[in-house]
Amino acid sequence: MDRTQTDILISGGGVAGLTAAAAFGAAGFSVICVDPVPPATDEGDAGADLRTTAFLQPSIDVLQDAGLWARLAPFATDLQVMRIVDAGGAVPEPRLTRDFDAADISEQPFGWNFPNWLLRREIVARLGELPNVDFRPGTATRDVLTREGAALVTLSDGDRIATRLLVAADGRNSPVRQALGIGAKTTRYGQKALAFAVTHPRPHGNISTEVHRSGGPFTLVPLPDRDGQPCSAIVWMDHGPETLRRAALPEAAFEQEMTSRSAGLYGWLSLASRRTVWPIISQIAERMAGERTALIAEAAHVVPPIGAQGLNMSLADLRVLAALARAAPDRLGDRQMLDAYHSRRWPDVKARVTGIDMLNRASMTDAQGLRDLRAGVLRALYSAAPLRKSLMRAGLGVR
Repeated sequence: MDRTQTDILISGGGVAGLTAAAAFGAAGFSVICVDPVPPATDEGDAGADLRTTAFLQPSIDVLQDAGLWARLAPFATDLQVMRIVDAGGAVPEPRLTRDFDAADISEQPFGWNFPNWLLRREIVARLGELPNVDFRPGTATRDVLTREGAALVTLSDGDRIATRLLVAADGRNSPVRQALGIGAKTTRYGQKALAFAVTHPRPHGNISTEVHRSGGPFTLVPLPDRDGQPCSAIVWMDHGPETLRRAALPEAAFEQEMTSRSAGLYGWLSLASRRTVWPIISQIAERMAGERTALIAEAAHVVPPIGAQGLNMSLADLRVLAALARAAPDRLGDRQMLDAYHSRRWPDVKARVTGIDMLNRASMTDAQGLRDLRAGVLRALYSAAPLRKSLMRAGLGVR
């Protein structure tokens, strides 16, 4: 049986994998992108991802190069301020609030927020405009065999592909990573997250708010108004059993608990979507590349949802990989290119995984003394203006 030839095969059709397909397709490479599950592109779909993604400033260049930003911009909600609220006192009410304002370091917002289901819808539509991109939803990567000259991949439909570059964007349990024998270090926190949307009477003012008490942050991220009411996406991290208990609560009881956990910042929170539950881990692959293969996104790294780092780290992977491909297309997928990719990305990924791990552990703490210490650290970091601005730039990934 003959093999289908392609420049790039992307295993994984999440937001990162689809964006990679658009980016490489826009750069002129022939691309096949496969995923075992067709993307849910409507909020009401049973499998719709109700989480949101904030694209930080450096990610916009990647989206523009892929021909995606013009499609996405009309749906964006600006994130001008990142607000940290410590509610770790004896009662769940704000005792320390600090605003990190993008105006201190930039003329632009920190980023722009989108529902994940909408991102899938718009990126899939963009792929339909690219004749050199073949998107195959409902098709999985079954077998992988790499050679010096190509990666040989067999798909679940029996098609056999020879590709110059195999991109693993197939998640934290990446079958491609496992097939190449690349290990990963995983940290489990005993946490889960609830993701859902709410409406509330007080405007969010384009402020992304993290409320810290115990168990993990309670994060409200601005969304466009819904039915005339201000709307936010929420990610509520806590110990696993508590998260599962809340996921099963009647709606009225759930609204009471989440309004209390929000410290009442936006008034009564009304549930505006179903609740979805997500596991929380940290993970980093031992290497971000193997023979003819590059690991990106959650195949390479996973972090708790703090500081909008997750998908922006993934687009940083793509930025470097695409730049190397465009600079030397004749060396696409060879050892020199992939060694350069690993060396440019892995140190930054390691630093961010480590830093977010520390932030998550600080947010989880239950002991009152440690919660008081956390508030003191926040106060000190914010008070030193040069340090505050350096932290904001580091979070964005700019100098």
